[in-house]
Amino acid sequence: MKAKTTTKVAVIAGAGPAGLTAAYELLKQTDIKPIVCEKTAAIGGISQTVQYHGNRMDIGGHRFFSKSDRVMQWWQQVMPLQAQPSKDDILLGETEKNFAPQGPDPEKEDRTMLLRRRVSRIFFLRKFFDYPISMKKETFLNMGFVRMMRAGFGYLWACVHKLPETSLENFYINRFGRPLYEMFFEDYTTKVWGVHPSNLGADWGSQRVKGLSVIAVLKDMWRKNFGTKDTAEVETSLIEQFIYPKYGPGQLWEIVAKEVERMGGEIRMQAVVSGVQIEKGKVSGVTITEADGKQETIACDYFLSTMPIKDLLPALKGIEVPTEVAKVAAELPYRDFITVGLLVNKMKIKNETKLRTYAQRVPDTWIYIQERDVKIGRLQIFNNWSPYLVKDYEHTMWIGLEYFCTEGDELWNMPSEQFIEMAKAELAKIDIIDAADVLDACHVKIQKAYPAYYGSYYQLDSVRKFLDTIPNLFCLGRNGQHRYNNMDHSMMTAFETVSAIKSGQIEDKSTIWNVNTETEYHESK
Repeated sequence: MKAKTTTKVAVIAGAGPAGLTAAYELLKQTDIKPIVCEKTAAIGGISQTVQYHGNRMDIGGHRFFSKSDRVMQWWQQVMPLQAQPSKDDILLGETEKNFAPQGPDPEKEDRTMLLRRRVSRIFFLRKFFDYPISMKKETFLNMGFVRMMRAGFGYLWACVHKLPETSLENFYINRFGRPLYEMFFEDYTTKVWGVHPSNLGADWGSQRVKGLSVIAVLKDMWRKNFGTKDTAEVETSLIEQFIYPKYGPGQLWEIVAKEVERMGGEIRMQAVVSGVQIEKGKVSGVTITEADGKQETIACDYFLSTMPIKDLLPALKGIEVPTEVAKVAAELPYRDFITVGLLVNKMKIKNETKLRTYAQRVPDTWIYIQERDVKIGRLQIFNNWSPYLVKDYEHTMWIGLEYFCTEGDELWNMPSEQFIEMAKAELAKIDIIDAADVLDACHVKIQKAYPAYYGSYYQLDSVRKFLDTIPNLFCLGRNGQHRYNNMDHSMMTAFETVSAIKSGQIEDKSTIWNVNTETEYHESK
């Protein structure tokens, strides 16, 4: 395809889902040339796929599911869904032999999506509970009689005695009752955010678990047993399947990056946006600093920022940033993320569900670790995301131990070897693996993975109003809006941004900021 002749330039900070979607759509819909500047050496942001000794790691886990038809169609235009299982696939948990690496070579761009079965469970009291909590017999047996009675009466009390939703703690208690909240939400939420739920805003809950409650779980059970299930009506946390790129989420975004370059866009890696030049109230150019320290200012007509707002405000040059606005941006809180990849011969936990799995392995894509005596938050099992993520699927299991931390704290500063030993010891302590079965390990740190909902977050509107006075500057994506978006919502902010630019309606950015503020949909991870 011949590159388009362009008359305008858009600089895009960040080669994650929002930035790459925006670049792709600009090339498809306009004559504007996108120049994407990515500060790291990886495509995809937190949706990248990390490769280590032939195994692939999905950072944080990315289920490709959306209630937006446009997003679903967009993904499958880039990577079509495989209609039938082949001998090299697991489709919806059905087992076959001769798995990866005998499958197609990813270097040959095998653009295929797999249809995957979602299984997520909670590990608590050294037992498994459904996630979200179900009303099954096994749930009550695992809880024990006393906990079950407390949970039941606590829920009934919460139904008639509603608390003011001034905190995430009250949000959860109103929907589940205090005993269930204390069992399944309190400690895990504290692990994730480093802050007790009583000090977190209820609006985080309204984004991540919007319609999820005991009533929603009961309705879902009724649909499964007595009626057809319409995914448009099902709470997103209850979805049972999703599509997934064979070689992880990074594969899709790497393909999109190649398409952007093929159509005439540019992608500059290890290029940090260090300055945003403002002239006569508009962005006139963007200064980038490359890995070798060389700087270049790129003249542009539009600037699309997915960089953290905390970093964007200090980069603005030629405009006076109000002191209070600068202070709010500088104090915006984030949580950082560490994954330890462990390659093991086997896991001690076995499949005791009714689901078919290879060699009776557990079927979970990830497991929420609610045990109070370990720091680990979640456990991913990459074999169950896609067999192609694992170099030797038949003989090894490739798992990811997820830890939430804050840059500069004890976990973040811990040396890699020490951290890996701690992670191995924690999984052995709760009887998930035997440390002697570990064959290999790696340690990956991700900065600013989760925009947090406390502190100066509650003054974020003042920052938004100031940024919106710059008509050709657009904030999109998770960090660009300091909003805990899933991948599809980040893409939707890009759609809205390109639509505004194409129509020339760039003064009012409310449609971009309003993505993911609806009350019906989001997935709780």
